[in-house]
Amino acid sequence: MKLNTAWLLILTLTSIILGINACSPTSKLTSSADSAGKPIDASAIPDAIPKVEARSKYGNPKSYVVFGKRYYVMNSSQGYVEQGTASWYGAKFHGRRTSSGEPFNMYEITAAHKSLPLPTYVEITHLATGKKIIAKVNDRGPFHGDRIIDLSYAAAAKLGVFSKGTGKVEVRALSPAISKKIAKSLPKNEPLEEQVFIQLGAFKEKENAVMMQKKAQSIGIKTTAIYTSKTQAGSVLHRVRIGPIANPSQALKMISRLKAAGIHQTRTVTETKPLIS
Repeated sequence: MKLNTAWLLILTLTSIILGINACSPTSKLTSSADSAGKPIDASAIPDAIPKVEARSKYGNPKSYVVFGKRYYVMNSSQGYVEQGTASWYGAKFHGRRTSSGEPFNMYEITAAHKSLPLPTYVEITHLATGKKIIAKVNDRGPFHGDRIIDLSYAAAAKLGVFSKGTGKVEVRALSPAISKKIAKSLPKNEPLEEQVFIQLGAFKEKENAVMMQKKAQSIGIKTTAIYTSKTQAGSVLHRVRIGPIANPSQALKMISRLKAAGIHQTRTVTETKPLIS
């Protein structure tokens, strides 16, 4: 599932160029320091296997409030991708009820998120290393600062962010269709393929996205598409992307052409799919 070294370099260069817990929502904020519990071999713990599940009856209110701030639960996880800080939680909450109603198991690959529907399966990438895991989001949190996801102890250890307490990650929701394919491929140990796209912008107004798409097409770039999805706050964004890009050399040439045409605010994004013969 890892991108090769050249792709990781491209991702870095383009970046430079450019729950509520069901029983007690605030317990994660007001309690004393957490602990890791017994030592584990995190590499031996399997990733969560995505599957299509009904939305939790308990974990998906339209909105909720923690410490005076209102959070809105997304209607769908389709198209969700975000980068930010991941933290973890462990022994202090082991066995407690999560926001989805399931008991929290610190030795499983799970996570808490403020607004994704429960449950949602996500691919989490440690940006410093490229290491990836697939986790099941079944809880709410974290509510500290700029943190975007709270990992179970096992997930944090397997991803490589446990030792420092936090780490910079990319969280990408897996669509039901992709979840089905990945679920079939994981038990068979089938390889997964990374597809890389160049994103030209994200627009609230579709007309602006169409204009950007036409601008790219006007310089001979035909493999463009507009992807529409909802944000955490419930608003709609239209993302203009080119791809998939075949290799790092093509990506660099494409970015140079875009810059020459006055399109500077580009970034690379990845999508994961099983290799189907």
